[in-house]
Amino acid sequence: MGDQLSRLMAEHGWTGPVSVGSVMGRWREIVGDVADHATPETFTDGKLVVRADSTAWATQLGLLVPQLQRRMDEEIGEGVIAEIVVLGPGAPSWIRGLRVAPGRGPRDTYG
Repeated sequence: MGDQLSRLMAEHGWTGPVSVGSVMGRWREIVGDVADHATPETFTDGKLVVRADSTAWATQLGLLVPQLQRRMDEEIGEGVIAEIVVLGPGAPSWIRGLRVAPGRGPRDTYG
């Protein structure tokens, strides 16, 4: 049955997405302690987007991208992930809140 499933995945071109799905599920196993500070968010068109929990970790991961790329190539095959993009933490939304002044721009919420 495993051979048939592998053949079906190859025929439909699903091997890359399935491999990347396994990376998402085994992130901690693949990257080690980095997983405490970064999580994979999306994989689209060969681009893996990783979100760091601080700007310091985003900078550090930016420096580690070549090593991460090599590790991903070892785990899922060379060329499946063409690019790794590291993002810092998301900014808070200033659109809603107790001190929002209607008609004013972002961050102009304190009167």
